[in-house]
Amino acid sequence: MLRGAAAQAGRGLPAIEPGMPMPAGTGLTRRTFMSRAAGMAFAVYGAASLGPKAFEAGIAQAAAATPDQRILVSVFLSGGADALSVLAPTGDPRYASLRPTLKLSPDDGTQFAGDSRLRWHPAAGDLATLHGEGKLTVMPAIGYTGANQSHFTSRHYYEVGETNPAGRWGWLGRFLDQHGAPDNPLQGLTLGYELQPALAARDVPVATVSRPDDYDMYAPGVWNAVATPMLDAFGALGELPTADTGLAYARGAVAATGTLRRQLAPFQGGFTAPVTYPDTGFGARLSALAAMIEGNLPLRVVAIEADGSYDTHSNQAQDLPSQIGDTGAGLLAFQRDLEARGLADRVLVHVWSEFGRRPEENGSGTDHGAAGLGLVMGQHASGETVGVFPGLAQLDEHDNLRSTSDFRGVYAALMEQWMGVDAAPIVPGASSTSGVFARPHLVT
Repeated sequence: MLRGAAAQAGRGLPAIEPGMPMPAGTGLTRRTFMSRAAGMAFAVYGAASLGPKAFEAGIAQAAAATPDQRILVSVFLSGGADALSVLAPTGDPRYASLRPTLKLSPDDGTQFAGDSRLRWHPAAGDLATLHGEGKLTVMPAIGYTGANQSHFTSRHYYEVGETNPAGRWGWLGRFLDQHGAPDNPLQGLTLGYELQPALAARDVPVATVSRPDDYDMYAPGVWNAVATPMLDAFGALGELPTADTGLAYARGAVAATGTLRRQLAPFQGGFTAPVTYPDTGFGARLSALAAMIEGNLPLRVVAIEADGSYDTHSNQAQDLPSQIGDTGAGLLAFQRDLEARGLADRVLVHVWSEFGRRPEENGSGTDHGAAGLGLVMGQHASGETVGVFPGLAQLDEHDNLRSTSDFRGVYAALMEQWMGVDAAPIVPGASSTSGVFARPHLVT
């Protein structure tokens, strides 16, 4: 039930290609409470010296101390989302020539209120709705100078909060090291099967819950009315004292697993949501997250990866609309859910991707680019446009879209304007007065 291991690429952390930067969090010790044979797990990273009982006490103590704490949710669009499709520059004179087969018509989708040259993709109607309500801040060309076009390297930069291939700690992990607790792994939560490297902390524990809506214990041949009292009894037996070190460790593991079973019970397949979510894995995770927030679990920062891949080298016209639609539908449902539960003033969502796509199509898709799309969603989002759309007349030296806002300035603004803390110890270089670290207006 309880095992220790070192997190590495492909084993507890996202897989990478040989020669790429090691993910933040590589080498972190990990304890995993397994349930069912299908691989459902609650994994705690980076706190091998703390026993299961300390985790239980820390979670309970944190929940009691800060019941109304603000939460930042990070949503990753894997593969490099094409900003020029989500927000198509149909009013730019070069657009039609750069994208002869992928272009939208000038009357497709919804006009973007922040720039008359841009239109929301028809599949991005839910994002357009959020923007129209003032609940979506849009960065149409976010990036960094000298953009790296490797998925793994550019993603790594966004995860560690600096353009440093040797970075080992996630930017959200650094926030927790500064302002988190030594015994509350739920303060930095990945909803998925691998720890999101942005959450990798040096000094405090963080956690991964693979399926919060399907966490349960299985015993062969034991079902229904017998199973629950049996598992309750196991949890109680785990509390019994013993002088034997090995037995004490095993009992502690059983007790902790029982506690997790009780804590996650309200978020199983039986919980209800006040709104209808799309029938996707992304929608299910967001629905579970809303229930977990209402259940007063002591969350601070949460990381989720959207379904599928935005790496649209080919067949973009066929593949991309469903990706955009599923992501937008999940985000809109989550916002509506938070509003219905009276929780919308506590949650801000940051949506990012490792880069955008090349403005010139390759015939059926688009290749790796530079500046991409960023979003901030929530009741307290400013609803503004951050960084102007630079247009297609002057591309960068590699014929990619130029960035007009820097991701590190956005991170600094999220820390200071939403989490209410100094960004300097969290975002390397954030104490600089350079334009790179200018704080855009993200939060009202």
